[in-house]
Amino acid sequence: MVQSQLLPSVTGSRITDALDGVELVVFDFDGVIADSEVLSLDTLRDALADCGLRMPLEQARSLFLGKSLASISDYIACHGTEGASDGFADRWQNELFQLLRTELKPMAAILPLLKSLDKHNVQYCIASSSSFHRIRLSLTTMHLEDQFPNLFSAEQVKNGKPAPDLFQFTAEQMNMDPSACLVIEDSPHGVRGARAAGMRVFGFVAGAHLNDIQKTHGDLLLDAGAEHVLGSFAELQSALTNYSSD
Repeated sequence: MVQSQLLPSVTGSRITDALDGVELVVFDFDGVIADSEVLSLDTLRDALADCGLRMPLEQARSLFLGKSLASISDYIACHGTEGASDGFADRWQNELFQLLRTELKPMAAILPLLKSLDKHNVQYCIASSSSFHRIRLSLTTMHLEDQFPNLFSAEQVKNGKPAPDLFQFTAEQMNMDPSACLVIEDSPHGVRGARAAGMRVFGFVAGAHLNDIQKTHGDLLLDAGAEHVLGSFAELQSALTNYSSD
């Protein structure tokens, strides 16, 4: 768990204040529900190298965290060797999906948080840059497939994050005003998209892919428009409990 003094975070009371009027929590998926980004970034860097694009982890994380497969493919088409994007998606996903089936773990404390949201009659869903195939495979691997009947993917909209399209679509499908939505995001791209859609956003830095840069990444999330930065789901669950007792 991230130590709170390392984060540009806030007191529990201020997090509790920010929950006022929230009727729907919109979770990003990779790096928020699924602790998958280490697997994703490692296999992505291997696939990029095959396309003539060798880059350090920090660069790949900055460029692609929160981005859709289509956006990554477009980048390769522009910057990779000629024809490098041909077959890229299949090659990368085949390698990644093998690892997801055997090594993927859910983010710590997600189940207690979902139970707390149910208890307080707060709806929740997933809005992810990932494909439905990847989301459903990951949920099944983590035994969470029954917890999330409402899934939304960048495959359903024209423009992925940081555009607001996916979040606007999610609010429409859930019959929810954007102002009543709280988004949990680990990427600046996602934070910007949620803010552009008129939603509140909490940054999230508990994923293993951020172990070495929690403070720095938390600052990036705040700069992108996040109201607060969470070091664990336990912080949000505690705030929910405090909110209900006020």
